[in-house]
Amino acid sequence: MIFLVALVLTVCALTPTVDCATAGIEWCYHLPACKDTNWATISPKYCNGSRQSPININTTAAKPDESLTEFTFTNFSSTTALTTIENTGKTVKVNFASGVQISGGSLSEAYNSLQFHLHWGNGPSIPGSEHTVDGKRYPMEMHIVNVKSSYNGNLTEALADSTSLAALGFFIEEMSGNATGEPASWKTLASYLANITTKGQTFTLPSGISLDDLLVGVNRAKYYRYLGSLTTPACNEVVVWTVFKEPIKVSKDLIELFSKTVHVNDTSSPLMTNTFRGIQPDQPVTTQAVSSASTTCYSLGLMVLSLALWKNL
Repeated sequence: MIFLVALVLTVCALTPTVDCATAGIEWCYHLPACKDTNWATISPKYCNGSRQSPININTTAAKPDESLTEFTFTNFSSTTALTTIENTGKTVKVNFASGVQISGGSLSEAYNSLQFHLHWGNGPSIPGSEHTVDGKRYPMEMHIVNVKSSYNGNLTEALADSTSLAALGFFIEEMSGNATGEPASWKTLASYLANITTKGQTFTLPSGISLDDLLVGVNRAKYYRYLGSLTTPACNEVVVWTVFKEPIKVSKDLIELFSKTVHVNDTSSPLMTNTFRGIQPDQPVTTQAVSSASTTCYSLGLMVLSLALWKNL
């Protein structure tokens, strides 16, 4: 798509392929002058706002919300939906073909899925997820970016809407044991990093893996919800955040590839590491309400256990 110059600031945040320096915003993760601790000064309109992301999710403070139903994921099973992978100089981003969509999950309407990108630290030993849970930071985090389908790609209108974007956040955790190259879908994805080692490189993806494959093992019915922002400048406060409770399990060797393969510019520049923004002030968080049926089953289970213990006394 072709974007007007007036929208470049926003596009930098939504699609990091644009060189933000052309819009007067030079932000980064690796240099003191432009790293995240200075974004509120570099891009103050939103990065210094009141509903910024990412946040620490305090699980005991998350309030139950019965409206948080399950999502419908359209074409997440398609093995041709992932079209290109690119090194933006800030992250690794995978773009989608048209027709990928999410709905349900208490969203106001269907949202078209545009891309996913990743945040990481420096291997499993230095975690780099953006969100944290009760203070725990995971090795990586995957963000699937979606925009309201009713806007038909009109970002001018979309960015005047405080819920125009929906971001799905998935933690990535090191697989237990000594597994290597697992799961197979992530081994395939990581193998493409060799084609995008420098900023601006794009590689056309062959068919073969789907979003469902990459989300293997995750219960997508369990999640946290809050209203926040984009996590890169211009930090627009237009995002409905869904952060899933169960992480994707990926072997250590594949996690390490991200911080050992791609560079922020050419091959003489630093490797891309610690690509995450620091934690922002708390926002109200909701999660699924515990159903009365589950509560009843749990109570009956305790009663049966108590009777069994009593008989053995």
